[in-house]
Amino acid sequence: MKIADVRVTLADIPVTRPHTMSFTTLHAVNFAFVRVETTDGVTGWGEAACLGGPTWSEESAESVAATIERYVAPWLVGRDASEVEPLRLEMARRVQGNPFARAAVEMALWDLNGKAIGVPVHRLLGGKVRDRVPLSWSLAVADPDAELAEAHAKVALGHRIFKIKTAAHPVAQDAERVRRIREAVGPDVALRADANQGWDRPTALRAIRALEPYRLDFVEQPVPKWDLGGMAEIARSVSVPIMADESCCSPHDAMAIARLGGVSILALKLTKSAGILGTMAIARIAEAAGLGCYVGCMIETSLGTAAYLHVALAATPVTWGCELFGPLLLAGDVVRRPVQYADGAILALDGPGLGVEVDERRLKEWARH
Repeated sequence: MKIADVRVTLADIPVTRPHTMSFTTLHAVNFAFVRVETTDGVTGWGEAACLGGPTWSEESAESVAATIERYVAPWLVGRDASEVEPLRLEMARRVQGNPFARAAVEMALWDLNGKAIGVPVHRLLGGKVRDRVPLSWSLAVADPDAELAEAHAKVALGHRIFKIKTAAHPVAQDAERVRRIREAVGPDVALRADANQGWDRPTALRAIRALEPYRLDFVEQPVPKWDLGGMAEIARSVSVPIMADESCCSPHDAMAIARLGGVSILALKLTKSAGILGTMAIARIAEAAGLGCYVGCMIETSLGTAAYLHVALAATPVTWGCELFGPLLLAGDVVRRPVQYADGAILALDGPGLGVEVDERRLKEWARH
């Protein structure tokens, strides 16, 4: 299992419609794809998806590529690919921060190890506790009528959970959007809201109270990621559960949030937590603290979605479903057979490794030249 080669490919894939969030309107997702190959020809793939540059975090696809090519690949070549934990720890020592870059490499190592012994990654994580994960679709359409039409179309396809991107508009406008969506989809469809850090404390309180009549499952990241005290205070002041996303990137963050109390749910994302092992550590802390978990996304292809999915299948506290809709929103993919959806859920993958096969010809179509 000696590593012979590490390569990074940058690519850009458009979304099928603009995706409007509090911090940007997304027209394409930027990707860094990582290919790790051993001396005996086994390959593993990983992916880091970035939302229009260093917008969601400080990393971009370009910084991910530079970090891996200059600071990770040179020492990784020649090492034993089966030693995922030691390699993860050494990456963390050699590369401060940069969790997206580290996650993409670790993802490829998990894929490689699963393929080498012929088992899916969720088996390596202890086995799956569920066969499918309920799927949330994010509503982030600028035109209100087009947004309602999209919600209707998704309901017809079996979707029963929607997350509404908020804080890009005034509170009154967001409240009206949520009211119209609730009326359109009816009382039996679950609605959530995500502010992506877009409010300060007083605005968050005003906004969440304005949204309370529409029976939201939760509100995600209402305040800036650094304001853990404000998030806990808001959570104790409203009737809607609060979920931490950008505030919860590491096990240390999860511990701090659990100690402060108030927050009910932690959002899991492989890239923000430097990989599968860091994400599973957060899930264990959530389980010990009596918190639920939800698996978010950065709008990955089927490759990155598969990696996230194995965590969603194996982590016990993932009781709030997932938003692994990336392959449904992107205009293209990079695998031979994409992840599968049915009846408002994403289905388990049981093939070796991540369970998807990268088609390098398809990847070349989206790659930068």
